[in-house]
Amino acid sequence: MEKIIQSIRERAKSNPKKIVFPEPSDERVLKAVEYIKEEKIAAPLLLTQDNIDINKQEEFANIFYERKKAKGISFEEARELMEDPLYYGAMLVARGFADGFVAGATFTTSSVIRAALNCLDIDKTIGLVSSCFIMGVPNCSFGERGIFVYADCGVIPYPTSEQLALIAISAAKFARDVLNFEPRVALLSFSTKGSAEGRWIDKVKEAVGIARSKTDEFAIDGELQADAAIVPEVAAIKAPQSKVAGRANVLIFPNLDAGNICYKLTERLAGAKAIGPIVLGTKQPCSDLSRGCSVEDIIDCTAITVIRAQKI
Repeated sequence: MEKIIQSIRERAKSNPKKIVFPEPSDERVLKAVEYIKEEKIAAPLLLTQDNIDINKQEEFANIFYERKKAKGISFEEARELMEDPLYYGAMLVARGFADGFVAGATFTTSSVIRAALNCLDIDKTIGLVSSCFIMGVPNCSFGERGIFVYADCGVIPYPTSEQLALIAISAAKFARDVLNFEPRVALLSFSTKGSAEGRWIDKVKEAVGIARSKTDEFAIDGELQADAAIVPEVAAIKAPQSKVAGRANVLIFPNLDAGNICYKLTERLAGAKAIGPIVLGTKQPCSDLSRGCSVEDIIDCTAITVIRAQKI
């Protein structure tokens, strides 16, 4: 994991981007921003009352109102939202005054996602906002030498088959573009290749078919149990014909319960490093943070946000 993190930071330094931080009172954020600035990983913009532009607030309120008035929002409500540094920061990114934003040290995930959904443009090639984690498991030979992408662990509670397919494609693109490895995508279930029956299994099977119909760029397979997805010896018994089974490095969970529980258990029981949640499906990059994040987590999420901004 250390080699990948170092590589990500170096790639960010090659073309630093302006990244917004809307949580100026958090000590971890302040320390991370200082390091990011010194190391030239990004050009950080720490939002404080001193650098919030009243004219931009008014401009953003007008833009936001025009976009959302059909849904019943008033101009006063739009203006009030632009007094929230999270929304103001997201609008700075949406209007091109910054390249990405990182938040969540004090804000909840739902607050960060809501700001991203309401302010940032949706990537029309995907059409769905979801999220992923980078998981680095020490002393592990599975996945990409212990590195995995988990999705979705933070946004969509009960995805449809279509949504699961889009989550799989988004996570695969992230693995390829940011982590520079060949994605091998497993859609997980409590069944492997028909070993059990039920509507939840049918949904995963349908998602595999939809994903494959949308792209042939990535190896995508399912339904697979977790052990069949990552353990070669188990895969040889349960799914011997699969090109993904036993080798998966991108794991797609059937719902948010499974994804969120699994990432936290992996982090706590296996001593894994978790980076994210990283918001997928928006044109402009955004990274959420766990409220239990460390300074290092903030730095790493920022470097990832910079790399994604470089590709726009």
